[in-house]
Amino acid sequence: MQRSLILDTDIGSDVDDAMALAQILGSPDLSLLEVHTVYGDTRLRARLARRYGVLAGRDLDVVPGLAEPLSGREVWWAGHEGTLHGDLSRETVSAGSAPERLVARLREQPGELDVAAIGPLTNLAAALALEPEAARWIRHLWVMGGSFGDDKAEHNFKSDDVAAQAVLNAGIPTTVTGLEITQQVTIGAALLERIRGAGSLGAALGADIEQWWAFWSETWNVPHDPVAVLALSRPELFTFSEVGSVSVAVGGEGAGRSTFSADPGGTVRIVTGVDAERVAEEITARIVAGGTAYAVQRGEIDGDGA
Repeated sequence: MQRSLILDTDIGSDVDDAMALAQILGSPDLSLLEVHTVYGDTRLRARLARRYGVLAGRDLDVVPGLAEPLSGREVWWAGHEGTLHGDLSRETVSAGSAPERLVARLREQPGELDVAAIGPLTNLAAALALEPEAARWIRHLWVMGGSFGDDKAEHNFKSDDVAAQAVLNAGIPTTVTGLEITQQVTIGAALLERIRGAGSLGAALGADIEQWWAFWSETWNVPHDPVAVLALSRPELFTFSEVGSVSVAVGGEGAGRSTFSADPGGTVRIVTGVDAERVAEEITARIVAGGTAYAVQRGEIDGDGA
């Protein structure tokens, strides 16, 4: 059964957002309705998401969201966002705003839509401020964020601790995948070569992956966001906690630190285990599928991937 999905993303900095989008485009069990962008230059991020859709032969509806986190914290900007993609200005994106669009979509289809939030949770917090009932309309929320069982403050939660605390305490059925899980999965040279061979999408994503590796002087990366999204499609590759609550520290030196507490009355669970090798393989296979189908249609490669 296909699940209808809205993706909320800060695509363009860490390459894992682009990987997650490509993975979704290659997932037959997911129907991507819209992409919403958040954090920093959200119009540039939206155009980049739209470009990835074009490379996969998809006419994506992409809606820019809020640029500034509710926390007031300065936006972290790598500086390479979109630089490998020529003339992004020709990509048409929505003139609307992501929080308003999210509320409208959820009101139209209450209880039918999943949301994957793989950036700071600013758009979702703003949507709930506009319409608190929207918390009841989300079928399930899938979050990449936090780090549990240690003192780390993960980027998404730290960037907008105010939004993270508000969203995770709104009563939405939620699964959170933290750093202690995602960091067990890596994408290295062998998997990169497979991705690079997946038509125009694979070539573009491969270049962005290598750019990210060069940024950190590494020869591998952690696919944080694809791991969190895959928990929706392939739950048998993960283990999960019982339901409970997540608290996010707001302000001060510990801003963004996350704590999970089991509670039968809660609505949030966290991922507690991962089959790392199989998850890396499945992420790669779905990315390749997302690029290959359109490449075969265009005659870039034959049906055997050659």
